Amino acid sequence: MSAEPLFIILTSGEHEKIQMAGMIASVAAVSERPVEVFVSMNAMFAFRKDRSDYQGGEFSKLMKEKNAPDAIELFQQGRMLGDLKVYPCSMAMDISGWEESELVEDLFEPPAGLTKFLSDAENGHLVTI
Repeated sequence: MSAEPLFIILTSGEHEKIQMAGMIASVAAVSERPVEVFVSMNAMFAFRKDRSDYQGGEFSKLMKEKNAPDAIELFQQGRMLGDLKVYPCSMAMDISGWEESELVEDLFEPPAGLTKFLSDAENGHLVTI
């Protein structure tokens, strides 16, 4: 019996929340659970090629000091080693005026809308971060 898909909506730009989403997504994907992540709102800034650093609180500082694995690298590992798909929000892309080429390479599927993502999520578990 295959595991139910996991759907994650990531809207926060906080380092700790992006890190947690990356950890959840990558562990689930490498554990043979299909995962789809919808990245929107402030979370989009963490996925730009030209990002300078994460914004976060005390735990963010600790993760940086201790050289914790980078959140984006966790998403990339999950994609490489499991069934993980990451979608940028088409509305956020439109509003920001960004092109797909401005996002981290080799991570994203083509932009998707929230309506389709939520429709697909009816067949699994949905988490919002």
